[in-house]
This record gives sequence, structure tokens and C-alpha cells, in this order.
Amino acid sequence: MVEGTVVRVELPPEPVYFVNRDEERERAVRAVAEWRSRSRPLVLALSGPGGSGKTELAGLIARTLLDRYPFTDGVLSADLDDFRADGVLDPGDVLSQLLHSLDVAPDQVRAPYAARCRQYWNRTADAKLVLVLDNARYASEVVPLLPASGGSVVIVASHGPLHDLEAGAAVELPLPPLEEGAAMQLLELIVRDDRLAADPEAARAVVRLCDGLPAALHVASRWVRTHRLRPLSRILTDLQAELDEKGVPGVEHIWDTAYAGLSGPAALLYRLLPHHPGETFTAHSATALSGLDPEDCQDALEELDRAGLLDLRPLSLTVAGQMRLPGPQRGHALRRFRREEGAADGVVAEAQARVVRWLVRQAQLADRFAAGRRLTVVDLLAPVPGVPDAPLEDPAAAGDDGTRARRAERAARWLAEERHVLFACSRLAHGRGMDTEAVALSEPVWTHALDHPHQTEAGEVFRRAVDSAVRHGGNAGWLVRTRCQLARFLWESRELDEAQDQIDGAMSALALLGDSERDRKLAASAVEHRGMLKGARGEWSAALDDFVGSRDLHRAIPNPYGVLLQTYRMGEASAKTGDLEAARRLLSEAYTGFVEQRRERLIGRSAFALAGVLHRLGRTGEARELYVQSLGRADRRRSGFDLARVHDALAELDAAEGNLAEADEHRAEARNLRRRDGLV
Repeated sequence: MVEGTVVRVELPPEPVYFVNRDEERERAVRAVAEWRSRSRPLVLALSGPGGSGKTELAGLIARTLLDRYPFTDGVLSADLDDFRADGVLDPGDVLSQLLHSLDVAPDQVRAPYAARCRQYWNRTADAKLVLVLDNARYASEVVPLLPASGGSVVIVASHGPLHDLEAGAAVELPLPPLEEGAAMQLLELIVRDDRLAADPEAARAVVRLCDGLPAALHVASRWVRTHRLRPLSRILTDLQAELDEKGVPGVEHIWDTAYAGLSGPAALLYRLLPHHPGETFTAHSATALSGLDPEDCQDALEELDRAGLLDLRPLSLTVAGQMRLPGPQRGHALRRFRREEGAADGVVAEAQARVVRWLVRQAQLADRFAAGRRLTVVDLLAPVPGVPDAPLEDPAAAGDDGTRARRAERAARWLAEERHVLFACSRLAHGRGMDTEAVALSEPVWTHALDHPHQTEAGEVFRRAVDSAVRHGGNAGWLVRTRCQLARFLWESRELDEAQDQIDGAMSALALLGDSERDRKLAASAVEHRGMLKGARGEWSAALDDFVGSRDLHRAIPNPYGVLLQTYRMGEASAKTGDLEAARRLLSEAYTGFVEQRRERLIGRSAFALAGVLHRLGRTGEARELYVQSLGRADRRRSGFDLARVHDALAELDAAEGNLAEADEHRAEARNLRRRDGLV
């Protein structure tokens, strides 16, 4: 750039407050440095929902490029929304403005559109400029405006991705919501108020309400700055009401405009998404919620993505394929529903009933695939008409052990990823009187909780299942099963007296059971849980008696898996009473049986228990081998609880053998796992 030369810069002033987005800026600068085309400009495509800071970031990138590279023709810009009439853009009008910015006199601009394009290309053939195009909706709007020069850069900001931009947006720069740390930094920069530090939990609640959307954070900041005397807790309540009623000023009209352009199916889906249980949804659950055909729902989701009302990019990050609407945008969708549907609870009730039944069935399948066939008290729900099941495969149908293990692991991951949706589904089912579904959900949540104990929301699922079983009143098996599930959660939380009340209730309900195989298994399971509670109280001899009794009941059915499970329980109890040889024999028998039955969790847990006994018997080599095996199986299940206790055991083993550095590593890993999973 020649010193003293005045360079045209058509950009607003830099934003006063701007945080994060460093990675996007670095990628943009790196892309310009690596660009080699001679006749086609580099395109940087920024995409994200309204209010995510695209316009500000586009300006900052343009200024950065102008500082670092010789863009001697400066920075031109055009907000394409300024050139729309009834939502339709005339690119010829935009070309006229750009030519004027390139010093073409108005009376010299060619009238025919094709001639104007040639005039623009000729004018930009050797140009070195940065062109910022804001609020693009389609690639077809951008292509005629591209300079005919490889020495130029075009920064396009759009609410949705421009998938059909030919030969691409060489660099796509999606703008996800700000993470909580960056959002808090932005709030603190704008507000500079001691109340944020004095009440950090309320400050975090304000940030979470804005869900990483910079525009919403600016609104929240104005509220905090305006109301200097109010505590943050009161501001939070008022701000929630304001956002729910009016949305985010400056962004609401953008979303309204995008919504107005939707097809009927896409608009229907958008209005219903706030009524989906939990914050995330998938293509399949959206199909169930909306009542659309699968292909129509796929088209609707893609349309929402193009309109900038949904982001499909996170699809590949989870097994379930989860998506979500950010909180402020979820509020917009809810306002659209209220405006068009009014208080039509029937529409919501029908949609929610479909999605609850679909989610319950998927959870039942994932439970079966992850844990194997076992005792449950609600049969597999029928498919929801027109909605395919989630893409999970039955491990039992696999032809080899590796495939079988991968399928089981995938199902367990599905349960872990969808747990919050299942928790919300339980609340919704119970609230709408869907007792069968509320009880059915307790089973897959039980499977998840065995690997991830002490989750309060899981305990609430078990409580609601008990309430639904009591409210239904006509199924003794539900009463037995749900009370036992809740009792285990309670004693693991050291609420032993309440756990005893639930076990007493379960034992009382045994008299109402029949003589079916399921009822006899339930009776044996109740005796087992009574013994486990005795063990939690330290009464291991009495617990052993119950496990022996439960095993006898399973043998009489006969139920080989139940016999193995009680053999395992007896081995654990024998170890607690000091009868190590009996414990070794019983746990060895159980471990061998679980391997034959391919019970992944119980293979790992019986290996862990047997290793502990072998260690106490001085057979440390065998103990280490089993601990390592248990560690691998816990890792495949992503069970932080099991991983932590195996690391503890290995630390003890290494310390006894003088391997102090290794012992410290295991202890540190155990601490990290418990901290990660909220177990400390």
C-alpha cells in the first residue's frame, strides 16, 4: 500500500465489546495467505443464527486483512437486505452500488443487467479488494457479485450455510454459540458490575439464559446496567419474562423474516420443536413429534438449516445425531406457535404423545442391546406408525464378538447421550398420565444409572415410576420393580431408612403377584434387593442368606442368568464376611458364566470383585490381569464409576509392590474421573 494513499473502507466502526472468535479469524488470515487463484476470489463464508455476531466478525476480519495485506482497492460492503423488495433481491442494484464505490459515475453504469455484470468484472479484473456481503440468503445472490480477481477476498455473512456456492466457499466459518466462559467474559466487559462477582451463580444463570448468543447477552447487559439497585436474581426473572414475551430486539425481525419464507411443513416443525422433551432432538424424534413423513421431515430440517433457524452441523458429533435450538431461538419458535396455534393444547398433546412413545421404544431397544435381555415389567412398545427406529443394531444378530461389542457399546452411548431427553420424557409422560411409558422409562435409565450412579435426575425418574405404578394401581409387578429400583438409588445415596420403606413396600406387593415366570423372577429380584440393602447397612451375613434364597428361587423357575447373578452376589458377600476361599470359588463361577453369556457389565464387575479376592489371597499376578480386563470393559462402557474404582485398586496393588510412581498415576486418574463425572 502506497504511503499517503487514501483507501476506501466501507465499514462501520469496530464493535466496542467483542470476545472469542479467534480461531475463525486465524483461519481466515491463513486462508488468504495460502490462496493461489489468479482469476477467482477467495470466499470466506460466515454462517450462524441471527444475533451470533456475524456482521461484527466480518468487519473485524476485513480490517485485519487490510492491515496485513496490500488490498490497495480497500474494503467495499453491501447489506443485501437493503436491496430486497418483498424479500426478493435485485443483484443489479447491488452491482450499481459496487460500481459507484469503484468510482464509476452513476450515469456511466450500464443499464442492461448483463452489460452491468461485464462492466463490474472488467472493473475488478485486476482489483485487490475485500468485499463484505452481509445477510446473503442464497448462493445465487452472491455469485454475480464476485470480483473477477484472484487478488480479492469476499466475506459472505449468512444465517444459514450456502451449500450450493459453486466451487465453494473456499473456507466455511460457522459461528457456534459462545461457550459459557466467553459469554461470561462478554457480559463482564459490557457491565463491569460488582454484582456479577458477588453472585456468581446468578451471573451464570443470566449467561445460560442467553445460550451463547451475543445479541441476547447485549440485551442482558443493558438490563443489568439499567437496574443498578436490583439483585441479579430479580433481574434474571424479569429478563426471562422479557425474552419470552418479546425476544431479542434487533434479531426478532430477522427470525420472523426467515420464518415467513418457510414452507408449511418446515413452519409446522419449527413451531413444534419447543415442545420436544429435553433441549436436543434428532431427525427421527422430530419426525415423531411433527407427524410428517420421514422424507418430508428431512426436507423440513434442511429448509430450517438453510433459513438459519437450525444448525445441522453438530449432527455427526453424537451417536444419536442430536440437534438443538438455542434458548432465545427456542423462545421465538414458541412465540410463533402461540401466535398461530393459540392455546391449542390438543395439538401439543398429540405431538408429545407420539414423541414420548417413540423415545420410550428407542430407549427400550437401546437398553436391550446394551445390557442384553433381562427382567423388565413393560413389554417393548409397538413402533410409531411412519417413524423409523433409531439406527441401532442388535448385538445378538452379529456374527463375531468384535461387532457384537461395538453394537452394545453404541447402544450404551445412545443411552448416555440421550439421558437428558429421557429424563425430560419421564417428566412429560408422568405429567400427562402416561403411566405405562413412565414405568417403561425406568428400565433404560436403570441400565444407564448402573454405570453412572448418583445422578439426581435418574433418582427422579425412579420416583415418578413409583408414583405412576401406584397411580395405575393395577399392576403388582410395576410396584415391585419400581420400588426396588428407587430403593437402590436411595441406599447408594445413603438414604437407608427411605430405601427400607421402598423395600418393605416391594415385599408387601409380592403377595399380589401371580405364578408367571415374570412374576417369579420379580419375587426373586425383590429378595435380592432386600439383601443388597442389608449389605449397604453392613449386615453381610444376613445379606448372604437373602442371596442364597434368591438363587434358590431362580433355580426353581429355572432362570440361569438369575442363578449366576446371585452367585456373584454371594461371592461379594462372602468376601465381606472374610470367607475368601468361598468368595473365590463363587466369583470364579459367576465370572465364567457371565463370559459365556456375554454379559459385558457383569463380566467387568465380577472380574473386579474376583481380582480383589485374589489380591487378598496373595495372588497378585492373577489379580492384576483381571483388574486390567475390568478396566478395559469399563472404558468401553464409559463408566466413570467403574473406571475410578479399578484405578484405585491398581494404585493399591502398585503401592504394595513398590511401584509408587505408577500408584500415583492411578490415583490421579481416579480423582480426575470422579471430578469429571461429579462424583466428588
